[in-house]
Amino acid sequence: MKQQQQGFKSKIVRFKGIAALLAGAAFLFFGCEKNNIEKIQAFSAPENLPQQEATNFETLFTDSGKVRFYLFAPKLLRFETDGDPFVEFPEGIELIRYDSAQNVVSSITADYAKQYEKEDKWEAKNNVIATNLDGDTLKTEHLIWEEKNEKIYSDEYVKIIRPDQIITGIGFESDQAMENWKIKNPKGTIFVEVNENEQTPADSTTVQPEEKQKITPEPGTLQFQN
Repeated sequence: MKQQQQGFKSKIVRFKGIAALLAGAAFLFFGCEKNNIEKIQAFSAPENLPQQEATNFETLFTDSGKVRFYLFAPKLLRFETDGDPFVEFPEGIELIRYDSAQNVVSSITADYAKQYEKEDKWEAKNNVIATNLDGDTLKTEHLIWEEKNEKIYSDEYVKIIRPDQIITGIGFESDQAMENWKIKNPKGTIFVEVNENEQTPADSTTVQPEEKQKITPEPGTLQFQN
């Protein structure tokens, strides 16, 4: 009889332990249920999921039957959010602009980009590089292109590399072809001189640029117009 009572008590203890465990789990579940469900609903809501997805995407933008832009992206995601559609390029983008004679006049590459369809605006981030027909190269971490207004700009640090100089500063504005651009707050200029008479070793014909001097301009706006 004593052994039976001990066994009965053992069962009661075991049952109470399981009940306590289930009660604790239920408490944790219901305690976190509201926040978790809200997060899950927010994550899985249709507006947070891409309506379209593509890999190795490329397309041509034409005007009057002529190619104006070429676009390539390793990955494309298109979203519909509260009637404000946008396209995201999480793995980067390459955009090339052509003139009416189909010559390349400018290009932009970046590690991330986003297109706001209603605003006709593009945003490029991380390792942004833009070039123009004259060989000028812009480097920055953030660039906005307003397609409708045909202008590009940045409020961050920029570096302009030209054939004969390197210019740095904060803030940048230009037309979309980068023909007429300006740095809002220039920080410095390095002039580079190419010595055509100086030769590298006999097995190379590469001409090495030579740094000449560094000049810090007066505060103001630095503007180049080609």
